Amino acid sequence: MRWLSLLCFFAYQSLQAAEWFPYPVEVDGRMQDYRPVKQAAAPWRICALLPHGKDRYWWGVAWGLSQESKRLGLRLGIYEAGGYEHAVVQREQFEQCVAQGAEAFVLAGINTYDLCPIVEQQIKAGRPVIDLVNRLECPGVSAHSRVDFANMARATLEYVVQRSVGRAVRVGWLPGPADAGWVQDAERGLRDALAGTSVTLAHGGYGPVDRSRQAQLVRELFKQQPQLDYLIGNAEAAAFAAQLVKNTGAKTQVLSFYATERVLEQIREGQVLAAPTDSPVIQARIALDLAVRGLQGETLPKLVSPKIEMLDAATLGHFDLGRLMPPDGHWMIRQDLPN
Repeated sequence: MRWLSLLCFFAYQSLQAAEWFPYPVEVDGRMQDYRPVKQAAAPWRICALLPHGKDRYWWGVAWGLSQESKRLGLRLGIYEAGGYEHAVVQREQFEQCVAQGAEAFVLAGINTYDLCPIVEQQIKAGRPVIDLVNRLECPGVSAHSRVDFANMARATLEYVVQRSVGRAVRVGWLPGPADAGWVQDAERGLRDALAGTSVTLAHGGYGPVDRSRQAQLVRELFKQQPQLDYLIGNAEAAAFAAQLVKNTGAKTQVLSFYATERVLEQIREGQVLAAPTDSPVIQARIALDLAVRGLQGETLPKLVSPKIEMLDAATLGHFDLGRLMPPDGHWMIRQDLPN
């Protein structure tokens, strides 16, 4: 009931909030307060392309895009490909947006490089392409609105090391889809953070971040490694692992290396130990503002990143949930690009 009351309060506050800025971010390596434009100079037609809408993380991204579009006075299409296994679908959606005359693109890419040819064509045609969340590595990308998932994974492992106070521990690892840039970044950060620690890592394999596949990977990992001290995973893996640990009485402590509404609920209930947040709603708002600035001829920064914060039972009560998820009762937003 306490969690439900918190969500209801958050929903009311979010709906009443007129502005989300100024907001503290790192811009090309320097901390500053981000202030978006007050309103777009024209009702620009912009397409946002997301990998899927299966979990609350991407619901929050879509919510942030939708709300910022309304504030700025834009015509926005929001498309999701249905999963990381559907790179072809995302490309088709991109091509559809091009055919419909989209003037700019906000792209959370399924893969790091696959869309580069079409991205480069749009940039050469003077249409901004903003990388959102997932890391897109194409020459000339207009700007990036994302947090380095290497730092997300590093923060998570450092939290484990601090709690283990030098004790040798076994940590299971379930990152997500192998080809996704954010997963590759997370693995890089985890490798770096492992150096000099007493952590033994047990890799549980790759897979799409849908509940059925991650549940399978969690079960297989626990079967092969029944004595894990900790499990760090993507949000779907962590959510299922936490429930499995609760049902079986296992001693493994579970962390997610990014936060969703479900993960936060499990933190509050004591099932998940902790998770860092990259404030995806804010990333989405910033990405759309960057697209507008690009359309209006401004020089754009290379990278804008909200500060990473570690959330656990002690810090969750002080965190603004509007940075992470939509108000209670709001689900994934999908909408075609208006004429």
